[in-house]
Formats: sequence, C-alpha cells, structure tokens
Amino acid sequence: MRFATWNIEWFDALFDEDSRLILDDGWSRRPDVTRQRQAEAIATVIRRVDPDLLLVVEAPDTSRRRSTIDALEGFAVHFGLRQRDCIIGFQNGTRQELALLTDPDICTARHDPQGVFSDGTTRMEGVPAFNGRFRWDIDADGRSEPHEFSKPPLEAEITLTGSGARLRLIGVHAKSKAAHGARNRDHARRIAIANRRKQLAQCFWLRLRIEEHLDRGDPLIVMGDLNDGPGLDEYEALFGRSGVEIVMGDPDDPARMLVDPNALSLIGPRRDPVPATARFYQPERRQFLNALLDYVMLSPDLAARTRPVWRIWHPFDDPECLGDPALFRALMDASDHYPVSVDFSL
Repeated sequence: MRFATWNIEWFDALFDEDSRLILDDGWSRRPDVTRQRQAEAIATVIRRVDPDLLLVVEAPDTSRRRSTIDALEGFAVHFGLRQRDCIIGFQNGTRQELALLTDPDICTARHDPQGVFSDGTTRMEGVPAFNGRFRWDIDADGRSEPHEFSKPPLEAEITLTGSGARLRLIGVHAKSKAAHGARNRDHARRIAIANRRKQLAQCFWLRLRIEEHLDRGDPLIVMGDLNDGPGLDEYEALFGRSGVEIVMGDPDDPARMLVDPNALSLIGPRRDPVPATARFYQPERRQFLNALLDYVMLSPDLAARTRPVWRIWHPFDDPECLGDPALFRALMDASDHYPVSVDFSL
C-alpha cells in the first residue's frame, strides 16, 4: 500500500464559490502559473505518486456554499483519478481544510474524532477533542493557558477493503511560525515567539492523543505538515525541543517513539544533509530556502511489521523526479511543497 501527504499551495483558489473547478488561462495564486496549468500539474503529480490514500493539506474550503468534498471529488472525476472518495474532519475558518482522498477499491476512511469537547476554562481529565481548547503550561510559569487549533487535526479510522483490517490516522497542519504581518523587527520577534508557543502547544496536545493510541495498541499513522524543521528561525533555542521531537516521542523510550527516517534526521548530530519537503523563495536574500516540514510517522508496532519505505517527491533531490521532465514541471507548477509517501505491506 502507499499512503501520502501533500500540502497543495492555493488549491482553494482553483474552485469557484460553488466548488466547481476553474480551468482557464487566468493566473492562479502560484507565481506565473495559470489555473489550468496548476490544476493539470496537481492531477499529474497525484497520478504519478499513485497513492491509495492521500492527505490533502490546504484542501479547498468548506463553508456555507462551498464543499471540500464536492470540490475534490469533482476534481477526481474530471481528471479520472482513482482516489475518488473524500472525507474531511472538523471544518475550520481558514479556507485551508484537511481532507483525505482514497481509492475505495483499496481502503475507506471514516472521520472518527477522539476525546470530549472542552472550552478550555478548566483543566479536564483526558485529552480533549481537537475542535475545542486545551490547557497547557507552555511558558513553564506554573500556570496553564488555553490553546486551540486553527486547523483541527483530522482523525480517521482507515479500513482496508479486502481484509477488513483497520488502522488509525491523524492528519495534521500545525501552526505556522512565520511572522506574517510584522511591522518591524521587534514586532516580528514577538509574533515569531508567540507563534512558536502556539505550535509547540499544538504538538504537545497531539502527542498526548498519540500516547492514548499507543496505550491501546492501535496501529497509527500521523502525517501532514508540522511546520517545523531545522533552522527555520532564530528562536528555536529558546524552547529546548522542536515540535517534531515532541510529536515523535522520547528517544530514551524508543518503544513509544513514532518512526519516520526523515524526522529522525533532525534528532542528534547531523552528519548528512537534512532532507527537504518544501522550497520557498526568499526575496530579501534572493535565494530559495529548502525546508523539511512534512512527515509520515508510523507507530513503532506498525513500522516493525510492515517493512515501510519512505519517499520525498522532491523535483531536485529525487533522481526519478529530476530525470522526468513532465513530472519535474508538474511538481514545480503544482505547489511549493512536495508529496511525502510511505509504502508498506499489511
């Protein structure tokens, strides 16, 4: 089987207010790429990656008139994709939903959120549902503060169509640490530190849910965009641990650590170049920044028995992508992130 995650930049802008695909020569929100060209590029990449299940990060919006499911299932029909069934988790107000596309001949997905809703006014027993609020002392000042997800993680039960085997999946788009809207350097510093606090609180919340699944012995996959990787800003050292390390677990307890070789490259001495899943242009430096932001993490039991193989579909770093002009162009046109897949055998 192959599961994949992909953050598709400005996917929402390819659909009108009735969730119908816009295919024309108008500019997309991607620089110098038309809407038709970006849509065709996205379809090309999905065909080539060919996942049985795809987590779409920054999927089209669900609102009063719009529907993520209508948009993505319509997209699949238009381009003849086998990943034709769609579910979403909790709707959010950012126009960037989390959605799963599956091939129903291989597997099905059901939104199955865990925990009980909390408004965050008091500390509750157990781990609250992701659409509420979570109290956590992120500042280590002895007082817990309420935190929430702008994009609540998507919790799903995955059932394999042939065997009926089930596993758990959590799709994530954690808080960005970028200081968007900063008026000056001091303002940017305050925004960046506040955003990092929020991102770490979300990762602690996510890890507590992971611990619940590990305690129950659930085979688990955690995938998506954690918005965390090495060297993304100058404030990493203020907080001791990265969000990636929190989600993965304690290296001193490897039996409860999630497994992702790309994430493991961030922990301990770095002897090799760190892999990248995204590429952004920095106008102030007039150069591109490669960043590791996207992950597919497996519970240790699942990794031990399924012989997983990970792949980042980076147009410059993956030899097959670099050597295939059509795939290379599609990856460059479709998004500033690249798919991450894992092949495994159940």
